[in-house]
Amino acid sequence: MRNSIIKLLFIVSIALLSTEGNAQQDPHFTQYMYNMGVINPAYALDEEGLFRTGAIYRNQWVGMEGGPETATVFAQTALARRVELGINIMHDQVGDIVKESHLSANFAYVFPVSDNSKLSLGLKGGVNFFDADLAGLRTPEQGVDPAMENISETFPNFGVGAYWFGKNYYVGLSAPNLITSKHIENADGRAGLGEENIHYFLTGGYVFDLNDDLKLKPAFMVRGVQDAPLSVDITANALLYDRLEAGIGYRLGDALSGLVNFRVTPDLRIGYAYDYTLSNLGDYNDGTHEIMILFDMDVFSRGFDKSPRFF
Repeated sequence: MRNSIIKLLFIVSIALLSTEGNAQQDPHFTQYMYNMGVINPAYALDEEGLFRTGAIYRNQWVGMEGGPETATVFAQTALARRVELGINIMHDQVGDIVKESHLSANFAYVFPVSDNSKLSLGLKGGVNFFDADLAGLRTPEQGVDPAMENISETFPNFGVGAYWFGKNYYVGLSAPNLITSKHIENADGRAGLGEENIHYFLTGGYVFDLNDDLKLKPAFMVRGVQDAPLSVDITANALLYDRLEAGIGYRLGDALSGLVNFRVTPDLRIGYAYDYTLSNLGDYNDGTHEIMILFDMDVFSRGFDKSPRFF
Protein backbone atom coordinates (compact mmCIF):
# COMPACT_ATOMS: atom_id res chain seq x y z
CA MET A 1 0.00 0.00 0.00
CA ARG A 2 2.69 2.49 0.97
CA ASN A 3 4.77 1.69 -2.15
CA SER A 4 1.71 2.27 -4.32
CA ILE A 5 1.12 5.66 -2.73
CA ILE A 6 4.75 6.63 -3.16
CA LYS A 7 4.60 5.69 -6.86
CA LEU A 8 1.38 7.67 -7.33
CA LEU A 9 2.86 10.71 -5.60
CA PHE A 10 5.89 10.41 -7.85
CA ILE A 11 3.74 10.39 -10.99
CA VAL A 12 1.65 13.33 -9.76
CA SER A 13 4.84 15.24 -9.06
CA ILE A 14 6.02 14.60 -12.62
CA ALA A 15 2.75 15.95 -14.00
CA LEU A 16 2.77 19.09 -11.83
CA LEU A 17 6.47 19.90 -11.70
CA SER A 18 7.19 19.42 -15.38
CA THR A 19 8.88 22.80 -15.83
CA GLU A 20 11.75 21.51 -13.73
CA GLY A 21 12.73 18.60 -15.95
CA ASN A 22 12.09 16.64 -19.08
CA ALA A 23 8.65 15.32 -18.14
CA GLN A 24 5.57 16.15 -20.15
CA GLN A 25 3.45 19.19 -19.35
CA ASP A 26 1.23 19.83 -22.34
CA PRO A 27 -0.19 16.44 -23.38
CA HIS A 28 1.58 14.94 -26.39
CA PHE A 29 0.89 12.16 -28.87
CA THR A 30 3.16 9.92 -30.91
CA GLN A 31 0.67 10.22 -33.82
CA TYR A 32 0.54 14.02 -33.48
CA MET A 33 0.87 14.52 -37.27
CA TYR A 34 -2.71 13.30 -37.73
CA ASN A 35 -4.11 15.94 -35.36
CA MET A 36 -1.83 18.91 -36.00
CA GLY A 37 -4.56 21.28 -34.83
CA VAL A 38 -3.86 20.41 -31.19
CA ILE A 39 -0.28 21.69 -31.67
CA ASN A 40 -0.71 24.42 -34.27
CA PRO A 41 -3.90 26.50 -34.69
CA ALA A 42 -2.77 27.43 -38.23
CA TYR A 43 -3.05 23.84 -39.47
CA ALA A 44 -5.26 23.74 -42.59
CA LEU A 45 -6.82 20.93 -44.61
CA ASP A 46 -7.11 23.32 -47.59
CA GLU A 47 -9.73 21.21 -49.30
CA GLU A 48 -13.16 22.82 -49.71
CA GLY A 49 -16.02 20.56 -48.72
CA LEU A 50 -13.85 18.22 -46.64
CA PHE A 51 -14.94 17.64 -43.04
CA ARG A 52 -12.42 15.72 -40.93
CA THR A 53 -13.11 14.33 -37.50
CA GLY A 54 -11.20 11.89 -35.34
CA ALA A 55 -10.00 10.80 -31.94
CA ILE A 56 -6.77 9.68 -30.29
CA TYR A 57 -6.47 7.80 -26.99
CA ARG A 58 -3.10 7.46 -25.23
CA ASN A 59 -2.44 5.19 -22.23
CA GLN A 60 1.02 6.13 -20.97
CA TRP A 61 3.34 4.00 -18.84
CA VAL A 62 1.08 0.93 -18.71
CA GLY A 63 1.58 -1.13 -15.57
CA MET A 64 2.59 1.85 -13.44
CA GLU A 65 -0.15 2.78 -11.01
CA GLY A 66 -1.57 6.21 -11.84
CA GLY A 67 0.05 6.40 -15.29
CA PRO A 68 -1.27 9.31 -17.39
CA GLU A 69 -4.17 8.77 -19.78
CA THR A 70 -5.01 11.29 -22.50
CA ALA A 71 -7.90 11.38 -24.95
CA THR A 72 -8.75 13.94 -27.61
CA VAL A 73 -11.65 14.37 -30.02
CA PHE A 74 -11.26 16.83 -32.88
CA ALA A 75 -12.93 18.14 -36.03
CA GLN A 76 -11.88 20.51 -38.82
CA THR A 77 -13.45 22.00 -41.94
CA ALA A 78 -13.45 25.07 -44.19
CA LEU A 79 -15.92 27.81 -43.22
CA ALA A 80 -15.31 29.72 -46.45
CA ARG A 81 -12.66 30.00 -49.11
CA ARG A 82 -9.28 30.25 -47.32
CA VAL A 83 -10.92 30.26 -43.87
CA GLU A 84 -10.88 27.13 -41.66
CA LEU A 85 -12.27 26.19 -38.28
CA GLY A 86 -10.97 23.47 -35.98
CA ILE A 87 -12.39 22.20 -32.68
CA ASN A 88 -10.37 20.23 -30.10
CA ILE A 89 -11.58 18.62 -26.89
CA MET A 90 -8.91 16.95 -24.76
CA HIS A 91 -8.86 15.28 -21.36
CA ASP A 92 -5.66 14.42 -19.48
CA GLN A 93 -5.65 12.42 -16.27
CA VAL A 94 -3.02 11.16 -13.80
CA GLY A 95 -4.56 8.34 -11.77
CA ASP A 96 -7.66 9.55 -9.98
CA ILE A 97 -5.81 12.54 -8.57
CA VAL A 98 -5.06 15.10 -11.29
CA LYS A 99 -7.53 15.78 -14.11
CA GLU A 100 -7.26 18.47 -16.76
CA SER A 101 -9.63 19.17 -19.66
CA HIS A 102 -9.11 21.50 -22.63
CA LEU A 103 -11.76 22.93 -24.93
CA SER A 104 -10.53 25.10 -27.81
CA ALA A 105 -11.34 26.41 -31.26
CA ASN A 106 -8.80 27.22 -34.02
CA PHE A 107 -9.32 29.80 -36.75
CA ALA A 108 -6.93 29.76 -39.71
CA TYR A 109 -6.59 31.91 -42.83
CA VAL A 110 -4.69 30.53 -45.83
CA PHE A 111 -2.58 32.80 -48.08
CA PRO A 112 -1.38 31.53 -51.49
CA VAL A 113 2.40 32.00 -51.69
CA SER A 114 3.12 30.35 -55.04
CA ASP A 115 1.62 27.78 -57.37
CA ASN A 116 2.90 25.01 -55.10
CA SER A 117 2.87 26.46 -51.58
CA LYS A 118 0.61 28.27 -49.13
CA LEU A 119 0.99 29.99 -45.77
CA SER A 120 -1.66 29.66 -43.10
CA LEU A 121 -1.85 31.88 -40.00
CA GLY A 122 -3.98 30.79 -37.09
CA LEU A 123 -5.42 31.81 -33.73
CA LYS A 124 -6.58 29.58 -30.91
CA GLY A 125 -8.99 30.41 -28.10
CA GLY A 126 -10.35 28.22 -25.38
CA VAL A 127 -10.52 27.28 -21.73
CA ASN A 128 -8.70 24.78 -19.51
CA PHE A 129 -10.26 23.06 -16.48
CA PHE A 130 -7.91 21.77 -13.78
CA ASP A 131 -8.89 19.53 -10.85
CA ALA A 132 -6.63 17.88 -8.27
CA ASP A 133 -7.98 15.58 -5.55
CA LEU A 134 -4.92 16.01 -3.34
CA ALA A 135 -6.93 15.57 -0.14
CA GLY A 136 -7.51 11.96 -1.16
CA LEU A 137 -3.80 11.15 -0.87
CA ARG A 138 -3.00 9.46 2.44
CA THR A 139 -0.40 7.17 3.97
CA PRO A 140 -1.09 4.36 6.44
CA GLU A 141 1.08 6.04 9.07
CA GLN A 142 -0.02 9.68 8.76
CA GLY A 143 -3.44 9.57 7.13
CA VAL A 144 -4.47 12.69 5.24
CA ASP A 145 -1.80 15.39 4.96
CA PRO A 146 -3.42 18.71 6.08
CA ALA A 147 -1.22 20.54 3.57
CA MET A 148 -3.03 18.80 0.72
CA GLU A 149 -6.24 20.42 -0.48
CA ASN A 150 -8.59 19.76 -3.36
CA ILE A 151 -8.03 22.15 -6.26
CA SER A 152 -10.57 23.12 -8.92
CA GLU A 153 -9.62 25.99 -11.22
CA THR A 154 -10.39 27.31 -14.70
CA PHE A 155 -7.94 29.12 -16.97
CA PRO A 156 -8.35 30.88 -20.33
CA ASN A 157 -6.26 29.76 -23.27
CA PHE A 158 -4.96 31.69 -26.27
CA GLY A 159 -2.47 30.56 -28.91
CA VAL A 160 -0.99 31.46 -32.30
CA GLY A 161 0.66 29.60 -35.14
CA ALA A 162 2.00 29.66 -38.70
CA TYR A 163 1.88 26.75 -41.15
CA TRP A 164 3.70 26.75 -44.51
CA PHE A 165 2.75 23.80 -46.70
CA GLY A 166 2.44 22.23 -50.13
CA LYS A 167 1.09 18.91 -51.34
CA ASN A 168 4.14 16.95 -50.15
CA TYR A 169 5.57 18.99 -47.26
CA TYR A 170 4.83 21.23 -44.31
CA VAL A 171 6.69 23.37 -41.75
CA GLY A 172 4.91 24.78 -38.72
CA LEU A 173 5.78 27.10 -35.83
CA SER A 174 3.36 27.64 -32.98
CA ALA A 175 2.72 28.52 -29.35
CA PRO A 176 -0.65 26.91 -28.58
CA ASN A 177 -0.95 28.45 -25.11
CA LEU A 178 0.38 31.97 -24.56
CA ILE A 179 -1.29 32.49 -21.18
CA THR A 180 0.81 31.20 -18.28
CA SER A 181 -1.07 29.96 -15.23
CA LYS A 182 -0.29 28.48 -11.84
CA HIS A 183 -2.32 25.41 -11.02
CA ILE A 184 -1.70 25.78 -7.29
CA GLU A 185 -0.85 29.19 -5.89
CA ASN A 186 1.32 29.84 -2.86
CA ALA A 187 -1.07 30.23 0.05
CA ASP A 188 -1.18 29.76 3.81
CA GLY A 189 2.54 29.10 3.91
CA ARG A 190 2.33 26.24 1.42
CA ALA A 191 4.47 26.28 -1.71
CA GLY A 192 2.77 26.16 -5.11
CA LEU A 193 3.09 22.85 -6.91
CA GLY A 194 2.63 23.54 -10.58
CA GLU A 195 2.90 26.26 -13.19
CA GLU A 196 2.03 26.05 -16.87
CA ASN A 197 4.55 27.90 -19.03
CA ILE A 198 4.48 28.75 -22.73
CA HIS A 199 5.36 25.83 -25.02
CA TYR A 200 6.83 26.42 -28.49
CA PHE A 201 6.52 23.84 -31.27
CA LEU A 202 8.50 23.52 -34.50
CA THR A 203 7.20 20.79 -36.79
CA GLY A 204 7.96 19.61 -40.30
CA GLY A 205 7.46 16.74 -42.70
CA TYR A 206 8.04 15.67 -46.29
CA VAL A 207 6.77 12.94 -48.61
CA PHE A 208 9.29 11.24 -50.90
CA ASP A 209 7.48 9.58 -53.80
CA LEU A 210 9.78 6.57 -54.32
CA ASN A 211 7.50 4.86 -56.85
CA ASP A 212 3.81 4.38 -57.61
CA ASP A 213 3.32 2.03 -54.66
CA LEU A 214 5.77 3.31 -52.05
CA LYS A 215 6.20 6.67 -50.33
CA LEU A 216 8.54 7.62 -47.49
CA LYS A 217 7.24 10.15 -44.94
CA PRO A 218 9.83 11.52 -42.48
CA ALA A 219 8.61 14.09 -39.92
CA PHE A 220 9.86 15.86 -36.82
CA MET A 221 8.58 17.86 -33.86
CA VAL A 222 10.70 20.02 -31.54
CA ARG A 223 9.06 21.26 -28.36
CA GLY A 224 10.61 23.87 -26.09
CA VAL A 225 9.54 25.27 -22.72
CA GLN A 226 11.36 27.43 -20.19
CA ASP A 227 13.62 25.62 -17.71
CA ALA A 228 13.34 22.24 -19.47
CA PRO A 229 15.46 20.48 -22.12
CA LEU A 230 14.19 20.43 -25.69
CA SER A 231 11.90 17.53 -26.54
CA VAL A 232 12.59 16.15 -30.03
CA ASP A 233 10.44 13.62 -31.90
CA ILE A 234 11.66 12.09 -35.19
CA THR A 235 9.54 9.65 -37.19
CA ALA A 236 9.87 7.86 -40.54
CA ASN A 237 6.81 6.16 -42.02
CA ALA A 238 6.46 4.17 -45.23
CA LEU A 239 3.15 4.31 -47.12
CA LEU A 240 2.37 1.20 -49.17
CA TYR A 241 -0.23 1.16 -51.95
CA ASP A 242 -1.84 4.31 -50.48
CA ARG A 243 -3.43 2.12 -47.79
CA LEU A 244 -0.98 0.70 -45.26
CA GLU A 245 1.41 2.94 -43.37
CA ALA A 246 4.07 1.76 -40.92
CA GLY A 247 7.16 3.28 -39.37
CA ILE A 248 9.35 3.99 -36.38
CA GLY A 249 9.87 7.01 -34.16
CA TYR A 250 12.37 8.24 -31.61
CA ARG A 251 11.78 10.74 -28.82
CA LEU A 252 15.20 11.97 -27.76
CA GLY A 253 16.27 10.28 -24.53
CA ASP A 254 12.72 9.18 -23.77
CA ALA A 255 11.13 6.56 -26.04
CA LEU A 256 11.37 4.40 -29.15
CA SER A 257 8.10 4.05 -31.05
CA GLY A 258 6.44 1.82 -33.60
CA LEU A 259 3.54 3.21 -35.67
CA VAL A 260 1.05 1.62 -38.04
CA ASN A 261 -2.23 2.74 -39.61
CA PHE A 262 -4.54 1.34 -42.25
CA ARG A 263 -6.94 3.01 -44.62
CA VAL A 264 -9.97 0.78 -44.09
CA THR A 265 -12.15 2.68 -46.58
CA PRO A 266 -11.54 5.84 -48.64
CA ASP A 267 -13.04 7.77 -45.70
CA LEU A 268 -11.82 5.85 -42.64
CA ARG A 269 -8.33 5.33 -41.24
CA ILE A 270 -7.35 3.59 -37.99
CA GLY A 271 -3.93 3.60 -36.38
CA TYR A 272 -1.90 2.31 -33.46
CA ALA A 273 1.40 3.34 -31.88
CA TYR A 274 3.51 1.79 -29.15
CA ASP A 275 6.21 3.63 -27.18
CA TYR A 276 9.00 1.70 -25.45
CA THR A 277 10.33 3.80 -22.59
CA LEU A 278 14.09 4.38 -22.72
CA SER A 279 14.46 6.49 -19.57
CA ASN A 280 14.77 5.04 -16.06
CA LEU A 281 10.98 4.99 -15.87
CA GLY A 282 11.18 2.01 -18.21
CA ASP A 283 11.97 -0.19 -15.20
CA TYR A 284 8.51 0.50 -13.80
CA ASN A 285 6.18 0.29 -16.82
CA ASP A 286 5.35 -1.78 -19.90
CA GLY A 287 5.34 1.05 -22.41
CA THR A 288 2.67 3.32 -23.86
CA HIS A 289 -0.25 2.44 -26.14
CA GLU A 290 -1.96 4.89 -28.48
CA ILE A 291 -5.02 4.34 -30.70
CA MET A 292 -6.17 6.71 -33.48
CA ILE A 293 -9.22 6.94 -35.74
CA LEU A 294 -9.76 9.44 -38.58
CA PHE A 295 -12.85 9.99 -40.67
CA ASP A 296 -13.12 12.27 -43.74
CA MET A 297 -16.52 13.27 -45.08
CA ASP A 298 -17.43 15.08 -48.29
CA VAL A 299 -19.85 17.71 -46.97
CA PHE A 300 -21.20 18.68 -50.38
CA SER A 301 -21.14 15.13 -51.82
CA ARG A 302 -19.17 16.36 -54.81
CA GLY A 303 -16.67 13.51 -54.80
CA PHE A 304 -13.51 15.29 -53.71
CA ASP A 305 -10.16 13.74 -54.53
CA LYS A 306 -9.94 10.52 -52.54
CA SER A 307 -6.16 10.25 -52.76
CA PRO A 308 -4.74 9.95 -49.24
CA ARG A 309 -3.91 13.12 -47.35
CA PHE A 310 -0.28 12.86 -46.32
CA PHE A 311 -0.49 15.21 -43.32
